[in-house]
Amino acid sequence: MLTRESGRFSAARGFRSEDEFVEWVRRCAQPRAGGLWVGIGDDTAVVLLRPGRRLLLTTDLSIEGVHFDSELHPAESVGHRALARSLSDIAAMGGTPRFALVSLALSSRVSRRWVERFYAGLFKLARRFGVEVVGGDTSRHIGKTLADVMVAGEASNGNILLRSGARAGDRLYVAGDLGAAALGLKRLRLKHRRNSPAIQAAVRAHLYPEPQCELGRYLAAKKLASAAMDLSDGLSSDLRRLCVASGVGARICADRIPCVQSLPGETMRRTSALGLALHGGEDYSLLFTVPPSKLSRLPAVFRGVHLFEIGQVTASRAILLVSADGAEQPLAPGGYDHFRPHRQVWD
Repeated sequence: MLTRESGRFSAARGFRSEDEFVEWVRRCAQPRAGGLWVGIGDDTAVVLLRPGRRLLLTTDLSIEGVHFDSELHPAESVGHRALARSLSDIAAMGGTPRFALVSLALSSRVSRRWVERFYAGLFKLARRFGVEVVGGDTSRHIGKTLADVMVAGEASNGNILLRSGARAGDRLYVAGDLGAAALGLKRLRLKHRRNSPAIQAAVRAHLYPEPQCELGRYLAAKKLASAAMDLSDGLSSDLRRLCVASGVGARICADRIPCVQSLPGETMRRTSALGLALHGGEDYSLLFTVPPSKLSRLPAVFRGVHLFEIGQVTASRAILLVSADGAEQPLAPGGYDHFRPHRQVWD
């Protein structure tokens, strides 16, 4: 999120955190309508579609100056990222994305060429994931550009992953290295000119994140994961959300967390790389829990993506980071939160 370092936005008045705001909205919402299975509080809403099938609904905003910067992000990347965020929510539920609605509030400064490139990036990703864009809305104004992408997906009744299924003793896993997207954003801000493969990979991880829909479906279909969510705001924040939903705690090992690798010619301290992995956000990989009885069935690598065990679910509500020497410390949520002032936390 761009506001992490910019400080351009102040905390919303009256709410201490984004989680507090979501809980307030949840309490204000009307009682569940017929057919609603999961409402506010998970990665998507879940609605009974037809016998044996569930409808998944999610939406995400992409706001200029918050989620993208027109000077740093090509229009194709803005379109790709706008859809990828919602696809990642569907992945976290173990579902298949089907349809999308795309609404745009276009700045009066935006050209037709920018709009064409935005949709080129969005449609390219949609075709890869079999998603059909079926409508939306468009307006033009003097402010900044805003995109809202709503995705509908589906899953079978018995194959839906929730945040609330983790139990004490389950193992915690993440899919792939963490922190690359945050590092890529830092490189973009520095206007880094070196064309090394490592820099290209970090920048691409930020500009064109890859939703893990196939992995989500695999974990759900094989009934391997007891709980899951996607990592959008940072491991330190999203792990807490999974634990709160499940009524559990966690111990994660610092030396097991798969951190982004140092770039050629640079020295990145392990503490700095760990900070990116814990708090950087926008990795859009999956965080999931696996019961001990199913560990032998979980592959070490799924279609080229390494699955890393990083810790264990505990009965205590505490969330602890364990260093290599065994010392424990509480892991505070340091990822992105729209309702808090932001500072750089990973250096």
